[in-house]
Amino acid sequence: MSDKFDIVVIGGGPGGYVGAIRAAQLGFKVACVDANKIFGGTCLRVGCIPSKAMLESSELLHQAKETFKSHGIKVPQVEVDLETMLKRKNRVVQTLGRGVGSLLKKNGVEGIQGVARIVSPGVVEVTTDDGSRKLQAENVIIATGSSPASLPGIEIDGTYVGSSTEALSFDSIPKRLVVIGAGAIGLELGSVWNRLGSEVTVLEYLDRILPGCDAEIADAARKILLKQGLKFELGSRVEGVEIVDGECQVKVAGRDTPVTCDKVLMAVGRKPYTSGLGLEEVGVELDRRGFIVVDEHFKTNVDGIYAIGDVIGGAMLAHKAEEEGVALVEMLKTGVGHIDYNTVPAIVYTHPEVASVGKTSEELEADGVPFKAGRFPFMANGRAKAVGETDGLVKILAHRKTDRILGVHIVGPHAGDLLSEAVVAMSFGASSEDLARICHAHPTLTEALKEAALDVDKRAVHA
Repeated sequence: MSDKFDIVVIGGGPGGYVGAIRAAQLGFKVACVDANKIFGGTCLRVGCIPSKAMLESSELLHQAKETFKSHGIKVPQVEVDLETMLKRKNRVVQTLGRGVGSLLKKNGVEGIQGVARIVSPGVVEVTTDDGSRKLQAENVIIATGSSPASLPGIEIDGTYVGSSTEALSFDSIPKRLVVIGAGAIGLELGSVWNRLGSEVTVLEYLDRILPGCDAEIADAARKILLKQGLKFELGSRVEGVEIVDGECQVKVAGRDTPVTCDKVLMAVGRKPYTSGLGLEEVGVELDRRGFIVVDEHFKTNVDGIYAIGDVIGGAMLAHKAEEEGVALVEMLKTGVGHIDYNTVPAIVYTHPEVASVGKTSEELEADGVPFKAGRFPFMANGRAKAVGETDGLVKILAHRKTDRILGVHIVGPHAGDLLSEAVVAMSFGASSEDLARICHAHPTLTEALKEAALDVDKRAVHA
């Protein structure tokens, strides 16, 4: 069976399905192939969406147990029903998965569930439950995403040592959980199980948490998470994990005794998913870390084959992949496509959230860029006081000479939502003065952004 398309997208995650829909809107005949039973990719199935569902459920538990009483709300007894919590998480995933499938159909994209392999430039073979199909396309877009990485010599067995996938579905609450890696995934899922009752210890090779985040903001986040009960052992090089009598023993360099626990969450990052795609056979170039090499137009070294998202590296974020998918197909249609990587936001969904866009203080210093910083604590924000969420601060970095905003970093309540204003401001080249002069409603959390912008020139009103 032979089918002809203008574009075949391999991968039905955020980059793949969004790119496919936009391509169809532009008039291309498009097929989107995914190996899983539902579309949406890692983000929807075992990543962004289910983790946020679990974070929300566990945070509500924490509020019922710890914070309701400060509002004068008495809850006699609070219990965890993990089975129901997991079922809710699964319903959210299934509902959104069906939604993605419906969106593809609505926009005229042929969604194909099967395993894809590029057999030659312009030809993709798909193995489905019903047999094999050969899809012909002028353009093939690889959007297969990434998979969990591990450390040398440590096997993710899915029972004792798990990735984020397993940590989203533990069938019981581990008494002791060791998280290897203090990045976004480790801190988010560590927070979930900490709230549900686990004793959580985070082992991190570096001397700080949240690598890549502004150091001042990361340190503020660490102090907040410490108060919540997470334990951190920084500067810890994990050398191995042994299972002894049903117990995990995590070996750390320089320690005489291992760290013992019931479960280990491996959260040291992700690696590109390229296996089985036929890339070697058709000659697609990979770099030394396994990422697909592309030019500024997302084109590989093989004509007609493109790649986007996690599989090409950079910020491994769902929304970055979405923007790349749209930029690529618009480029294929009009010759013009755009993405500003300096304004791609990043959010860690702990409580409070950590959100950032643009350059950090450390990056600006390393590049020799003259800058000034403004800060404002949520402790001084009226709305934060009223809702009882006063931990954290807003930090704005602006060019010392031009005042153009170079970076915005927030740890605090609803930081991810607050960051959108900063992303818009930076996208339009705003200065800290521009942001400071915008009228912000009172009382709102967004006033902390205004005050931080005022503080860039040391004229904050409420600090």
